[in-house]
Amino acid sequence: MKRIELFIEWLIFSSRWLLAPFYLGLVLAIGLLLVKFIKEFISFVPLVFYGEGSDVIIGLLSLIDVVMIANLVLIIVLAGYENFVSRIETGSHEDRPNWMGHVGFAELKMKLIGSIVAISGIELLKAFMYVDNLTTEQLAWKVGIHMTFVVSGVLFAVMDRVAAGKSGAEH
Repeated sequence: MKRIELFIEWLIFSSRWLLAPFYLGLVLAIGLLLVKFIKEFISFVPLVFYGEGSDVIIGLLSLIDVVMIANLVLIIVLAGYENFVSRIETGSHEDRPNWMGHVGFAELKMKLIGSIVAISGIELLKAFMYVDNLTTEQLAWKVGIHMTFVVSGVLFAVMDRVAAGKSGAEH
């Protein structure tokens, strides 16, 4: 019976490697985001020289949007892989990010919601640049969705703080 139990535990523990293809897929998605960024950049260059000020700002915000999404995906890949699959051996490489190896699930969740709020804020700012083209209902939906993300982020932070306080009180 103990052999069966050990086999089941080994199988469950080894199943973490089933996540590795997901993380590799996200790495490939970053490559596709690079293609998107290059396309956005190429269309941005003429705007700088011939576009209106608001068009330049919208173009720049679009570039920032793609960069923030790529950063978010990279954080998820590195932190998720290290938290759920295996440690990434970089030795003492000088370019190793300081946060790598120290971002737990709670921190990863906060980075995710923070990035979503920032991306939503950029999208809302883009909408405000052309507010004349929006109906009141469309604007209300955009603001409402953004505020939902903001409130969700605050609630996640409060829940994490409360949970950390309870676990700290037990020790």
